[in-house]
Amino acid sequence: MSQAKVDRYKEEKKNRKKTMAKEKRLHLLAVVCGWLVVIALAGWAGVSGYRIYESKKPVETIYANVDAITDYMNSLSTEE
Repeated sequence: MSQAKVDRYKEEKKNRKKTMAKEKRLHLLAVVCGWLVVIALAGWAGVSGYRIYESKKPVETIYANVDAITDYMNSLSTEE
């Protein structure tokens, strides 16, 4: 080996712990960001699906017979 290669190897060996720690941090950051993206996509898909489900749900209509109230209100206004 040439002296340059030996010096470079010694330098790499000296900084190996720092380099490995940095690689581990970057790997952990990549994994965490990946999971955040997956969770965000799953949440978005869930909300979108729920909105579509809610929009297709049949609307319940309630009818009330208010003829008695209308007759009463008309009788009040005619007595004046």
